[in-house]
Amino acid sequence: MSGTQDRPLRERAATEETTGARRDRERPPAPEPLPHPVVDNHCHLDIADGDWVDPAAAIEAARAVNVTRIVQIGCDLPGARWAVDAAATHDALIAGVALHPNEAPKLAAAGSLDDAMAEIERLAQAHDKVRAVGETGLDHFRTSPEGLAAQEDSFRRHIDLAKRLDKTLVIHDRDAHADVLRVLDEEGAPQRWVMHCFSGDAAFARACLDRGAHLSFAGTVTFKNADPQRGALAMAPQDRILVETDAPYLTPVPYRGRPNASYLVPHTMRLMAEVRGGDLGELCAAVDANTERAFGGTW
Repeated sequence: MSGTQDRPLRERAATEETTGARRDRERPPAPEPLPHPVVDNHCHLDIADGDWVDPAAAIEAARAVNVTRIVQIGCDLPGARWAVDAAATHDALIAGVALHPNEAPKLAAAGSLDDAMAEIERLAQAHDKVRAVGETGLDHFRTSPEGLAAQEDSFRRHIDLAKRLDKTLVIHDRDAHADVLRVLDEEGAPQRWVMHCFSGDAAFARACLDRGAHLSFAGTVTFKNADPQRGALAMAPQDRILVETDAPYLTPVPYRGRPNASYLVPHTMRLMAEVRGGDLGELCAAVDANTERAFGGTW
């Protein structure tokens, strides 16, 4: 392994959550630590936003608030290579590798999707801390209609890879609920799969749970317009709930729009406990255990 220090971090790209106004890039203050450790099960440490350029700083800041482990997700070839190196370097990390749904049409148009998938398969077996194939899935928001066939083909290949290698499948679903379920039903869901950044309502949550999913809630569940997601969170069984940042994106309220990182998970966890009407410590303990099961055991 070359080590993450040899792979430069990429700057955060503009996203739909920015309004065109100048973003406040000051890092939010650390919240009060959680009463029990939890795992940030979806993070992009290779994408820089603000002043941190060393993943160790993000890991240590998270640990200080009892977010003790992180799943580093690589969603293109450079990111997947970085994720494998990072997991091999840092005890607190495991990795997921895949081609993002919006990456697949570009690769297909260039005639390089087959080669890229072969590299993802190699990386998925490169280290025992690569536990996941993802994020893959469908995105009908950013992909034009002519790219959807390639996107679906890529999704099917990733499902097959996760099943063949006994890896956890991590699914990105943007405005594509029905088609995600259709493809999963046609291919057969893996034994372990996670609906990353759950964006549906209670009915969609029930459909995912019936197919064996863990539902992962990001900072979006704290947003003002997230009543459907909060309804899903309220009805989900406690043993199927996960938490994530998707950092550096989707910073939870009250710091929406500022740089996100794993140390801000406590804001999301406290809102989750409030929505469910339960004890924060018990929910943290459940989420911690759930994440281990979802990603194939402790690390």
